[in-house]
Amino acid sequence: MEYVSVQGESVPAVGLGTWRLTGDACFEAVSTALDAGYRHLDTAQAYGNERQVGEAVRASDVDREDVFLTTKLSGGNRAYDDVMRSVQGSLAKLGTSYLDLLLIHNPNRRVPLAETLDAMDELVEDGTVRHVGVSNFGVDRLDEARSLADAPIFTDQVQFHPFWDQTDLLDYCAIHDVLLTAYSPLGHGGVLTDTVVREVADAHGKSPAQVALRWALQHENVVAIPKATSREHIEANLDVFDFELTDEEVARIRRPSKVRTVAGLVRSRLPF
Repeated sequence: MEYVSVQGESVPAVGLGTWRLTGDACFEAVSTALDAGYRHLDTAQAYGNERQVGEAVRASDVDREDVFLTTKLSGGNRAYDDVMRSVQGSLAKLGTSYLDLLLIHNPNRRVPLAETLDAMDELVEDGTVRHVGVSNFGVDRLDEARSLADAPIFTDQVQFHPFWDQTDLLDYCAIHDVLLTAYSPLGHGGVLTDTVVREVADAHGKSPAQVALRWALQHENVVAIPKATSREHIEANLDVFDFELTDEEVARIRRPSKVRTVAGLVRSRLPF
């Protein structure tokens, strides 16, 4: 496992995303990931799986202190009191006394951002949360959060893959030492059949998924949290540190397309 260092903290470059994983499937996926060597787990209040994630961590042979654990505030938990109450609920479900990272899941203008961040700052001060951050924030909103928070904004967790342009955000994060956490790094599965990605994968003796992850990780200050359930895919997503893409390959793979991104998202939500 390689690590990405920002603000004096080293974060495992590849973590396990758990969006749409629930029940036994979530428990098994997290258990398999920890056994395979993952030490970075991502969940959220809105996912409804914090309990299963926590149970898997406690059932494993891995010490809690060795796991970088993230959860996110749901949309209804942004007011000060709701932040405090909901985080205690998350801790109880996860079976832990602290969080490595607490994120605001999405922008929500119904509650002042400053109020949410004030509560998050207090959680950092009392040791309940080690780092705070945001998710799905653009550059302007991220900059506002950084100006309002006392604790440094550690990351912006966003969609990041070859078909979605995040150039401005990448530059901002690199300049200000903010981590960019890439969710959906496989483009909702769209990269798996992409001709260019497949050509590059064949050249390196890797899968298209591994090339897409390698592409993301070769950007400065980026970690990735792909979702996977089978042991084969979970292990394959870790096997991306023994090769490197050329600058020409990185440029060839990057082809922003809102149409392809939306198509991939729709396809990923279909029940068949």
